[in-house]
Amino acid sequence: MSSSALPPEPWHSFLGEIDAALANPVLLNCIGGFALTVHYGMCRPTADIDLLEDLTALFAGPLLTLGGEGGPLHRKYKLYIDPVTVAFFPENYDGRLTEIFAGTYKSLHIRVLDPYDVALTKLGRNNQRDRDDVRFLARAIPLDVGTLKERYVSELQWQFADGLRYGPRYRADRDIDEWIEMIKEDQAGEDVTK
Repeated sequence: MSSSALPPEPWHSFLGEIDAALANPVLLNCIGGFALTVHYGMCRPTADIDLLEDLTALFAGPLLTLGGEGGPLHRKYKLYIDPVTVAFFPENYDGRLTEIFAGTYKSLHIRVLDPYDVALTKLGRNNQRDRDDVRFLARAIPLDVGTLKERYVSELQWQFADGLRYGPRYRADRDIDEWIEMIKEDQAGEDVTK
């Protein structure tokens, strides 16, 4: 996990320009590639900061005007802020947020979801990149499959619609079980080589 006092460039300059334009504190609760790369150490390109936010607060100020997709800072840095409007995430994630780069900016407070919560935000879409991200977290942290499953059942499963066969909950239940098997296979393979 990142221990740097500053985000890497060009993120630091991008965020610094947004911070300079803010009159009030803004909390950025980050998920996705930004959290994975700048905090958890994954090596993959990302050009956006996916946020779980109160959208009325975001749209009221310069955050998205300057740093949103198509805005002046997006054109300048090729980076942008992307509020996530449709996502499934554990209901108590906010109690497990970690602030990163504390004190670097006057108004921006950048926080990332804990690794289990980041992984679980990927369950709704579950494409190959999402599975690769979960596999990375499982190795880097390492994730405990019992904790992952328990958090899914207690904080996320209910958010998927009815449990009809092949419905959203059926797919999510199937996918979390496949993830757990994938993680166990990876962990078993790592144990063999030690």
